[in-house]
Amino acid sequence: MNKDFRDPELAGGLVKAIRRDINDLGRPVRLMEVCGTHTVAISRSGIRNLLDGVVELRSGPGCPVCVTSQEDIDHMISLAYLPNTTVLTYGDMLRVPGATGTLEEARAAGGDVRVLYSALDGVRAAGAEPSRQFVFLAVGFETTAPGTALAVKEAARRGLDNFTLHPAHKTIPAALRALLAPARSQASTGSGGPPAIEGFILPGHVSAVIGRKAYDFLAADFGLPGVITGFEPVDILLAVRELVRSVMARAGGKRVVNLYPRVVREDGNARAQALTREVLEPCPSAWRGLGTIPDSGLTLREEWRAFNAVKRFAGAGGLQSSLHPALGGSRSRAAGISACRCGDVLRGLIAAPECPLFGRGCTPISPVGPCMVSSEGSCAAHYAHERRRHAR
Repeated sequence: MNKDFRDPELAGGLVKAIRRDINDLGRPVRLMEVCGTHTVAISRSGIRNLLDGVVELRSGPGCPVCVTSQEDIDHMISLAYLPNTTVLTYGDMLRVPGATGTLEEARAAGGDVRVLYSALDGVRAAGAEPSRQFVFLAVGFETTAPGTALAVKEAARRGLDNFTLHPAHKTIPAALRALLAPARSQASTGSGGPPAIEGFILPGHVSAVIGRKAYDFLAADFGLPGVITGFEPVDILLAVRELVRSVMARAGGKRVVNLYPRVVREDGNARAQALTREVLEPCPSAWRGLGTIPDSGLTLREEWRAFNAVKRFAGAGGLQSSLHPALGGSRSRAAGISACRCGDVLRGLIAAPECPLFGRGCTPISPVGPCMVSSEGSCAAHYAHERRRHAR
């Protein structure tokens, strides 16, 4: 990494430039970062504090674990109780609470839940134990979808009939459209609502796959600017300055800019896109906080349906949203989940510390919502790096 992207003098100069621009504009600006890694970088580097009073940074639906719906979480947990079945998951999913508990609690109650680092690890595990069923929880955005597709192709090549996946991949552009649609409706009717997001810091990892052009609709359809950027402090501050200047331009001049050319190209990664399209296809998907969005998820194409755990196990009672007897059920857990405002955080309606449970009933040791569980969650990032700033 070029050390210039962490240079304190460069960062300080950008902060001063942003403050001058905001002074010329005459009012603060509200922006949204749409990537969990950006959320963590902003909290850890103190950028929010440096821009206090001039730029408000809100988190969006950029944490894949956080946006996984409650129903999907409960279905995933229920799979761990199927006989002779192993659930394979990324580590961030272990402690996400559902009505039935968590995958971690399911493992403690006797379920076979294993953490892996790639979908191909799951194929290898299934090959090593052909008498067991292995279900991979396929969570993530466009970044991890090609890996899932590759794993399915490898399982087919090896003739494995004991490897399936619970498809829960989601796509970022569809979520942004859904996020902006109510704001456009409010503007057209003159109805009130929270202050609007005026620009987007767009995800670097996802953009490496889908490319810059995938976001052109932000400017074309909604008249909003976007900037793709990296994850170092100077990267993020450069993006903020570009967005502030775009806001200052007012009418016209709104565009999506790539400030991460060392990784992101105009059209993205064609091979990764082709691999995803070969195995997966768009489908409706339920997002925490955003509801069901058409064509925002990715599921297995018909020719690969044999690897779809939802279809394979639904008839066997494997996908149950009711409480599992091994956990007994918990009214207090259900009450805590209903009080969680993770969905509002993911829509940018509130900042993480504005949730009444933040730092009280909900902490990383005893999380109520996924935004406090995931390492990329806004609540976890605020708690780890900024909670003193928000002390009440």
